[in-house]
Amino acid sequence: MKEIQNYTHYSFFTAMSELASKHGSYDLSLGLPDFDIDERLKFFLKESAELATHNYEPLAGNPLLIKNIVNFNAKRKNSIAVTTREVTIIPCATFALYTALKSILNQNDEVIIIQPSYYTYGPSVVMNGGVPVYYDLEDDFTVDWDGFKDCISEKTKAIIVNSPQNPTGKIWKKEDWNQLYDLIKNREIYLISEEIYDTYCYDETDHYSSFIHPELRKRTFCIFSFGKMFHTSGWKVSYMLASEELTAGFRCHQQYISYSANVPAQYALAKYMEVFDPKMNTVIMQRKRDIFNDLLKETSLIIEQKAEGSVFQIVNFRNISRTMTDVEFSKWLTVEKKVACLPLSAFYHSRHDSDYIRFSFAKKDEVIIQALEHLRKNL
Repeated sequence: MKEIQNYTHYSFFTAMSELASKHGSYDLSLGLPDFDIDERLKFFLKESAELATHNYEPLAGNPLLIKNIVNFNAKRKNSIAVTTREVTIIPCATFALYTALKSILNQNDEVIIIQPSYYTYGPSVVMNGGVPVYYDLEDDFTVDWDGFKDCISEKTKAIIVNSPQNPTGKIWKKEDWNQLYDLIKNREIYLISEEIYDTYCYDETDHYSSFIHPELRKRTFCIFSFGKMFHTSGWKVSYMLASEELTAGFRCHQQYISYSANVPAQYALAKYMEVFDPKMNTVIMQRKRDIFNDLLKETSLIIEQKAEGSVFQIVNFRNISRTMTDVEFSKWLTVEKKVACLPLSAFYHSRHDSDYIRFSFAKKDEVIIQALEHLRKNL
């Protein structure tokens, strides 16, 4: 598996954060919140520790958590109808991606990856014997469906989609899922749909899941994350929706990789889902996005498109430098201007430069304000 060494590793992302710490910079590089979780979540976790919840849950997960996931998805504005037999509790989204691929790929099957994309996608395909085929989004980070069609071949076995997307903040609408289905409806092609920022959709745009599509849902592994939803990534609990047939194949492989996710946390999350209001997630994070965007207007950095969702904002830096690569600019901004970001090229398999950097606004309001005020004075 030497080819894995050619991919961007997580160390690249943490290196920027470490650079920020070393130079006393404001760290807006990673999507790790620096604010506290809801006190009720802490209460339920403490309550869980007092209960007999320290052995494995069933392979599918905590029954109460599964029940509440079904209820939560039914109550969405764009309701997702799902049965308890179509829900699986998993340790994290990366686990679900890897295991879903493991359950469907044969040697040398092709998997289409839409770039820019999260760094785990390509390696997960390769480690499962597949061949990544990369499709680059247009300059405005939209899909050119004629160009996308050219990526599909007789060897295509799966497509990975992320919406709301990291890093672009783009959201797939109903029309996008319809377009995708039209291209693959007569082929045996599966969909792995990572929808982990589903509660962060802004400006009255509602999340529209791939699992709503009546035909796509039959061939879709739809992945969600409590870590992103509740700012509890260290708890290692997420969930996946899939048809009963795909779920059976997934669990067959799951049992040999990680039988169960964090059991005390499953109970705490189950109880918290009974009082959680997803609208508050949207309101809080949209306010942070707007604070970030409004203050950035006072600098020479340019926002060409506001993030529709997720917790990231893409920013064009070419008004400041025409000669630096995005990696060089990111390091310069972190060290010299004391605000850390990530270069967009880090989200491509083989691109070495771009005009863009990515910031995270999943931070305390005061940190966002202080960081942007510092840039206003120093850029």
